[in-house]
Amino acid sequence: MKSGDKTYIWQLSDWPRWTYDAQQLAPLLARVHQAQGQLSGRMHDLGMDLRDEAALRVLTEDVLKTSEIEGEKLNPDSVRSSVARRLGIEIAALTPADRHVEGMVDMVLDATRQYDRPLTTGRLFGWHAAMFQTGDSGLRKIRVGAWRDDAQGPMQVISGPLQRQTVHYEAPPAQQIDAEMNDFLLWFNADPQDDPLIKAGLAHLWFVAIHPFEDGNGRIARAIGDMALARAETAAQRYYSLSAQLQRERKAYYDRLESTQKGTMKVSEWLEWFLDCLLRAVRGADNTLSSVLAKATFWRRWSGTPMNERQIKLLNRLLDGFEGKLTSSKWAAIAKCSQDTALRDITDLVDRNILMRSQASGRSTSYELKPQY
Repeated sequence: MKSGDKTYIWQLSDWPRWTYDAQQLAPLLARVHQAQGQLSGRMHDLGMDLRDEAALRVLTEDVLKTSEIEGEKLNPDSVRSSVARRLGIEIAALTPADRHVEGMVDMVLDATRQYDRPLTTGRLFGWHAAMFQTGDSGLRKIRVGAWRDDAQGPMQVISGPLQRQTVHYEAPPAQQIDAEMNDFLLWFNADPQDDPLIKAGLAHLWFVAIHPFEDGNGRIARAIGDMALARAETAAQRYYSLSAQLQRERKAYYDRLESTQKGTMKVSEWLEWFLDCLLRAVRGADNTLSSVLAKATFWRRWSGTPMNERQIKLLNRLLDGFEGKLTSSKWAAIAKCSQDTALRDITDLVDRNILMRSQASGRSTSYELKPQY
């Protein structure tokens, strides 16, 4: 595709003057604000330790899922350990630091914990440099901590095999980025006219439309959205993950972005979808709260039972939502021990009625937590 063959929103004469139907969005906005208030009230009633556990779980999920949306899978243990270190929370079996994971965690925490600081070009460059510390994206070198230069051609969002590629979007030329980002940052830091939740949706869309970096634009856009949400709630600690909800609705997310980027400056439909997704994320936090309470109840019950570090680590993995089936071989791999040691650990917990053999084990025996009555 040659630049200019299609009309994108940044090519319109009224770019970037966003418009939306405030009356249409008002009932949905009210529901989101109410759900946020109810969740905040429920979390306030918990003790500090449980709030910290909930924040650790949500931030870990946020970092994992914002990368997963882009097809990148991070190590959950590395992410959880990195977040715990930053928050000063003690957890069993900290995993050694991973530079890439540390950079992602630094960005997400800076966006949410320092939400009241201005968003600046330098801060964005710092986030980008933290994400790409080696200067690589996959197998290619990229410009790090700087706007893209389009040396390899226009910035396009493409999918499909080389012979049959589909161009979903083409971003503004590199020579426009300074002016585009100046407008965006001025609005983000100073313009008070939009509801803060509307601002989060517009900020996400606007930044992705500019696509100022060679890579990492989606992850940074979601961090900016999280920053706007933290400003909306005037709270650094949040107990729901919008990125996790976007990952669950990944296809709809990309479809909505694409249709909006090829539409007009009237973006009510995008904002309605964004707020609906946000509402589902906030309401879904009940699952996080239930899991945190269940985990606290479990450890209260078994607090007097002696266990080794491997057993504590694997039980916490189960309590945090273990993906797939827990077999003795997976236990050995995660705990970095022999198969015989893993089986002894498991048998000990089965004998104490903490674990049980799964009835849906299949060819190899798997284990799950025994229901606690």
